[in-house]
Amino acid sequence: MNSGDRTLTTSNTHWPQEPEVQMKFAHFLINSTVDAAFCLGENAQFLYVNHATCRMTEYSREELLSMTLADIDVDFFLHNWSDIRTQNSLTFKSRYRTKRGRIFLAEISITYAKDQDLEFSCAFVREKADEIVELSVQKWTDGLKGTKEYLQQEISELKAKEIELEASLSLLRSTLESTAIGIVVVNFEGDILSLNQKFIDMWQVPESLILSKKCPQCKTFFENQLKDPQAFNRLVWEVSSQSDFESYDILELKDGRVFAHYSKPHVLEDKIIGRVWSIWDITESKRTEEALRLNAARFRTLAETTDASTFLIQGTRLCYINPAVEQLTGYTKEELLTGFDLRRLIKSKKRRQVRNQTEAAKFEYQEMNILTKNGTERWLACAVATLDGVLDFDGKPVEMIAGIDITDYKYAQLNLNQALEKAKQLSELRASFLSMVCHQFRNPLNIVSFSNSLLKEEVDKRTQKKIQPLLDHIQKATEELGQMLDDILFFSKAESAKLNFEPKPLDLVKFCNDLVAQIQMSVNPSQINFISQDSSLIACIDKKLLEPILKNLLDNAIKYSPSNPVVELKLSCNKKKVIFSVKDRGIGISLGDQQRLFEPFFRGSNIDNIPGTGLGLSIIKTLVDLHQGQVFVESELGVGSTFTVMLPVLK
Repeated sequence: MNSGDRTLTTSNTHWPQEPEVQMKFAHFLINSTVDAAFCLGENAQFLYVNHATCRMTEYSREELLSMTLADIDVDFFLHNWSDIRTQNSLTFKSRYRTKRGRIFLAEISITYAKDQDLEFSCAFVREKADEIVELSVQKWTDGLKGTKEYLQQEISELKAKEIELEASLSLLRSTLESTAIGIVVVNFEGDILSLNQKFIDMWQVPESLILSKKCPQCKTFFENQLKDPQAFNRLVWEVSSQSDFESYDILELKDGRVFAHYSKPHVLEDKIIGRVWSIWDITESKRTEEALRLNAARFRTLAETTDASTFLIQGTRLCYINPAVEQLTGYTKEELLTGFDLRRLIKSKKRRQVRNQTEAAKFEYQEMNILTKNGTERWLACAVATLDGVLDFDGKPVEMIAGIDITDYKYAQLNLNQALEKAKQLSELRASFLSMVCHQFRNPLNIVSFSNSLLKEEVDKRTQKKIQPLLDHIQKATEELGQMLDDILFFSKAESAKLNFEPKPLDLVKFCNDLVAQIQMSVNPSQINFISQDSSLIACIDKKLLEPILKNLLDNAIKYSPSNPVVELKLSCNKKKVIFSVKDRGIGISLGDQQRLFEPFFRGSNIDNIPGTGLGLSIIKTLVDLHQGQVFVESELGVGSTFTVMLPVLK
């Protein structure tokens, strides 16, 4: 070998090939390299490290074998370690921290290996100190960029929260200003932190006044408005803002108003920072309360002294009775007010209608049948009303029943009904009898009338002058007797309610003209003047009942006016009534006779020999009643009479 050549000399020496020798060479080789090398197991646990790794990290081999790569790799969780198995090897840069805390940049190459069932990774690390500044700047820049984005997001969230907070504050301010309660918040020093306009309005606080416990003018202002300033000082002014109790008090003002006052600690994050005062006007409620007490006292005084039986019922139980109830029922107050079953007392209730419903709208009228303690039935006429808020019974409505004993009246009514039923039966019997008598009289009367007609035809002319007047008397008597039978039969029908009321539209002007013409043709000499404001007047009236009313009035006016047979019939309409008026200038009716004028078969004391049955006016009265109308008379002896009939206009 030349001295200038660098060559390897060949040796005939043969090195041993045993595994143990090879392992020593491998160990020597890996620990002699300047680059850090190590093997990693599951969870990046150190399985093997060389000397360069110990020098680089400043940890001993024993310390490193008890650690993981994540303990020294600052950016360990930034790398995607799962790619090692799929790609078999990775190369990347990362920062490492030494035992003394120094951070340096290194490039790591890591390879995935598997030997039988053992899986591990082999890594080689080379320090890149010259790139640390570049990496740090990049990391710092990236960090600043991330921080900027984070800050921008935080600012956006803060703005959204600020808007939400402003909306909440606006809602809170609106709520405080719209409430009917005056609200004040006071701090430790006694200064007003917040108050609403209602508090200022309630106390009528002037703008120049400083609201603070440290202001003497403020204290004087409130004291001058109160009836009891000492109570105000004790309950409000001298109470510390730091007090942790709640209080409720009543403040009476000199002008008659009454305020309710409530205070409680103002707590923020479990610390008392002041006190909240709430004040509201309870003047009306106090007056109402006093009125309720007064009403209750008056009610009890009235109920205890009245003879009317008074019950107060709440739900299904009696909550009050007066002494009259005890006397009526035979039960004591203790028996009725202690779990008493109302069904044992009240057997039945029946609602009654009243004529003037408007005035009685607050009450319901009932007829009650009750059973007393000794088993006797009694009847009460009751006024029933609901007392809601008038009397204080735990704030629940109470039904009040005030009744008077009508048992005697009920028995009298029963007897009267029985008497009326008998009278009705007698009336029906009388009507039946009259009808039968009329029919029985009609047959012989017809025979007399027919015979009289035959006699008139057979009378000899020589005896005609003597017999003719007699026959005329017979004819007249027969007609009067026939009319009398017709009147009796019509009256019996009207009295026994056998006439039906059937109103229909009728032209009253035409009807009266026709009736007047008919009467004037049959009665001579006579004159009937018909007067009407309208040329046509339509009304719903029963024609078959109206005709006998007016015909009887006109016939009577003519019959009882022998010296002056001029009669006036007047028709007019007043609001919802039709008015017929018949006026004569006849003999008149005395005041005493007018009282009984419409009684059946009654005739005036001054009629002399004027024929009649005394049924005409009675029939008129019955027919007018069927129309639910009225009839009355104005008369003077020797001057004349005026009969007026008023009939309602039906639709």
